[in-house]
Amino acid sequence: MTAQNSETSDSPIGGAPRPPIVDRADFQAELDRLRIREKAHTRAGDAIAAARRRLPMVEVDPGTPLLGGDGAVPLLDVFAGRSQLIAYFQMWHTGRPAAEQCEGCTFSTAHINELSYLASRDVSYATFCQGPYEQSSRYRDFMGWTIPWYAVPPDSEDRLIAGRYFGMLVCYLRDGGRVFETYWTTGRGNEVMAPSYGLLDLTVYGRQELWEDSPEGWPQRWDSRGGQFRQDGRPTAQWSRIRAGRSDDLDTRSSE
Repeated sequence: MTAQNSETSDSPIGGAPRPPIVDRADFQAELDRLRIREKAHTRAGDAIAAARRRLPMVEVDPGTPLLGGDGAVPLLDVFAGRSQLIAYFQMWHTGRPAAEQCEGCTFSTAHINELSYLASRDVSYATFCQGPYEQSSRYRDFMGWTIPWYAVPPDSEDRLIAGRYFGMLVCYLRDGGRVFETYWTTGRGNEVMAPSYGLLDLTVYGRQELWEDSPEGWPQRWDSRGGQFRQDGRPTAQWSRIRAGRSDDLDTRSSE
């Protein structure tokens, strides 16, 4: 089959190579072959999730203090009466402006909005942010996020981080007044937070990142060191907030 390219458009990928053009029957035949692999991938994911549900767990101090809008709150209270809690540990660069905050954490957290489906399974969700609450909560407000938000004071970091680092996703289980950590992941494990990546993976040009296995000439313009989450000097999701007239002043003077 010979690829046939359509005319160049005004989009950033205009003029890039296109897939071959075939009739509907040939297209469906190729897709049916791929579907076998997709189903196997789905079943493998189900098997991994089953193994995840069988992991042991480690106890965590339920009184570990976090800082919220009303002051100190013990970890136990963040469950909001539910039996499970998912917490994302967001990186924070104290004293730096909004444009210099973590682009990867912004990418992940910007996708989290509707929590009712988690709550229907007896699961709460919260962001545990590094650094001072005053600054990071102003960032949350600038971004328009409504998820529960807490800062992790330095004295609590060792108890919750336990030799790891911010930028991780952690699952907890509550049994009465006791709290247990049941799972954690980071790096590409955090991609479950961001459906944008899953949707991009369905498209012909994918994520357009340099590491991807794509045909020769496919557009690949972003690295995997943070550049894929930034645009014109800012985390990409900030631009719509700036255009909407929101202030990104984090009052960083409080940290000077």
